[in-house]
Amino acid sequence: MTDASVSKLPDGLNPRPGKKTRSPAGSVKLSEVATLAGVSEATVSRVLNRKYGVSPNTREQVEDALRQIGYERPRKGEIVLVLVPGLATPFFGEMCNAIEADLSPHGLRAVIGPVLPGSVYERDYVEAFVDTGIAAAIFLSSSNTLQNADDSARALLESRGVPYLCVNGGFAEGDAPVISTDDWRAAELAVDHLYELGHRRIGMCAGPLGNTPADRRVEGFLNSMDARGIEGAEDLVVRYHYSVDGGRYAADALLDLDVTAIVASSDDMALGAIRAIKRRGLRVPEDVSVIGYNNSSILEFTDPPLSSVAQPVEHLAQACARTLVTMIQNRPVRTDEMLMEPTFHARQSTAPVRTA
Repeated sequence: MTDASVSKLPDGLNPRPGKKTRSPAGSVKLSEVATLAGVSEATVSRVLNRKYGVSPNTREQVEDALRQIGYERPRKGEIVLVLVPGLATPFFGEMCNAIEADLSPHGLRAVIGPVLPGSVYERDYVEAFVDTGIAAAIFLSSSNTLQNADDSARALLESRGVPYLCVNGGFAEGDAPVISTDDWRAAELAVDHLYELGHRRIGMCAGPLGNTPADRRVEGFLNSMDARGIEGAEDLVVRYHYSVDGGRYAADALLDLDVTAIVASSDDMALGAIRAIKRRGLRVPEDVSVIGYNNSSILEFTDPPLSSVAQPVEHLAQACARTLVTMIQNRPVRTDEMLMEPTFHARQSTAPVRTA
């Protein structure tokens, strides 16, 4: 490596006011920092650019050398890029707000990139920010949740040594941390509630095949139905996209199968299911009970107020912030998936099964 000035590194370093540098030319060189820290110039470069492969002790030696010389890092690497599939769904807006609030005390700022998961725009966002020295990235239910999605954004982050983590599903390649809601448990909570109300013909408006959270909720639903001795549950699962229309189309198919209750994979799908039920002249919950997923804040004001399973937004955001800060500091983190416990919120869209 050449004896280049630290001030010309990608991360850059700005001298504190009143401090003199050790270089006759007025700038501190990699070799000078390396000598003071007792490490190689390559190690100094890795520490400055927040790359992996440096032990905590060695990193501290380099940081101490930089402090002795009187240089401080720029504010350039404060950004955490959050890739999210739009903000129309309240859950994603709540998660982004919570992540920003939990990153802020650490001097980090979240920049939200609403993109179609796995699209060229996802990589475009990463390309636009990676050269500015972003500290880290979060895939929030983005391409990390889709089977066979284009994962070039992930590959680009890895090639640049930028740490990242995934929420609600991980990539098939790579070993980045994954922090998820326990979707299997979420489905079980919904089935538990309906079963206790006497329902046995329980259908599911599920999300699309190949979407990790949707697949897990279906698996949890089928396991819960099977555990209660309810046969043929696989015939009562209808998949569609996460939307009001998707819920309406799926519910129409389920109503033809004489279900008395519906578990939806999102609150939007649940509201679509209620629309389909009412269009048939049926009532919620007197004729058909409905449960949503995500527990949006507006559900108290729907007609009827919607029962829903909530994702633990605060716990997810706190775990994301804590894990990212650890990764940025080049300290080890767990790479097995962390599952957060969902909670069930009963409102007026569920009731005991109607007897003949």
